[in-house]
Amino acid sequence: MDTIEALCRKYTSLAPADIAVIQGMSTVLRALASWEEADIFVDCPCRDGDAIVVAEAKPDGAPSSYRKSVVGLLARRENEPAVARTLRLGVGTKQMKALTQENRRTVQSVEPIKNSAGKVIGALVREQRMDERRQASGRLHFSDRDPAKIANALAHMAGNDWLTECIDEALLIVDRTGRVAFCNSLARSLYQTLGYLDDPMGQRYENVRLAEVREEGEQAGYAAAEVTLGRHSLLVKQIRLAREDMAFAVIVQDLTWKREQEKQLVLKSAVVKEMHHRVKNSLQTVASLLRLQMRRLDDAALQDVLEESMNRILSIATTHELLSRSGVDEVMIGEVIRNIRNNIIRAFSRPDFHVQIRQEGDDFPVNSDTATSAALVINELLQNSLQYAFRGREQGGIRIVVSRGELYSCIEVIDDGCGYDTVAVRPDSLGLSIVRTMVEDRLHGSLKTESGSGGTHVMFDFRNQ
Repeated sequence: MDTIEALCRKYTSLAPADIAVIQGMSTVLRALASWEEADIFVDCPCRDGDAIVVAEAKPDGAPSSYRKSVVGLLARRENEPAVARTLRLGVGTKQMKALTQENRRTVQSVEPIKNSAGKVIGALVREQRMDERRQASGRLHFSDRDPAKIANALAHMAGNDWLTECIDEALLIVDRTGRVAFCNSLARSLYQTLGYLDDPMGQRYENVRLAEVREEGEQAGYAAAEVTLGRHSLLVKQIRLAREDMAFAVIVQDLTWKREQEKQLVLKSAVVKEMHHRVKNSLQTVASLLRLQMRRLDDAALQDVLEESMNRILSIATTHELLSRSGVDEVMIGEVIRNIRNNIIRAFSRPDFHVQIRQEGDDFPVNSDTATSAALVINELLQNSLQYAFRGREQGGIRIVVSRGELYSCIEVIDDGCGYDTVAVRPDSLGLSIVRTMVEDRLHGSLKTESGSGGTHVMFDFRNQ
């Protein structure tokens, strides 16, 4: 307390009453730091425009970004733009990247501290280490916390109106007589939105109770219930407080937006399923027409051309069929390859020839564009192998190997056929044009081909989504 007063008198123009507010806040910093698993500081504005760190707290059970104390150090405007902005404008600054005095990267959130007249007298700074990858928000999240920790935090915050305004949910505290002894601004706003004309403060809780909640299970002193009031979906939590003057706290989380998004996702999923289902049906209809046309032709060369086109269309149709089942714009690459492989085996099955196509490697989700492009490429490569690699042979083998990388993933199609001269092959052939176009333009990858007497090895990669 003496340190805060000494620093404020030396560097700031704060009145004694304002210094007392800062001193009162310092008593809850330790609990707040442990709650948020973050380093907590109080900065006050200096006379020259910078800020001075007057109080700090490090978290218990979580790593701090600081080895040494920073109390008494200046937070200069050029080094602490978020603090300078909050002190100047009186608004919170959230999710800012920052660099500590010890050159550690943090995520910084700042909230203004105001006196009873609404004047900004300081800033509450919350810094979390970026390597921890925890969510850093400008408000305290009570939604998913342990009830005992919530009760402990509220016990420290009670009586500190400013700190309870940082909570991201509506908060009511009910005293032993059953009346609402405290409510934050989010609670007042919520009740107005729900149609209540009077402020819940001072009313009997049973008159403003939003849901009937009962304690069940092993968590004594805690109860929760979700309720729908008009268009609003609310999660109401009731937590018993271990204080003589306070009976329990009520935390209300507005889930309306979340539930609406869930409904939209369900609707979108149904639309995506129907869209892919119709595309699949249309492609299968085109393939059936080609099959009918093929049967009417006597020219074997034309029949082969139509059969190749039909297989290409069916490879795309297979991908859309998988997408229609999932309901999202995503499908497993392994399932796509498995269906392409089965279609190719059926199309090229002959009594006098046996081919084994093995699928190896990783399996992971890809979006519809990647799936359809990769399906066309794999279909084309398998067709080429089955048509040309095993001439004059009764059996053969093909391997499809999938390798997932950090930025790019790779698919290899390897056969043990007779091979071919990669230099002499026609660059304008339809099959090669399809493969190159899909790999380079659609998959944003590269294509490599090696062929010799031991077989052909084709490898292409594509950028991960």
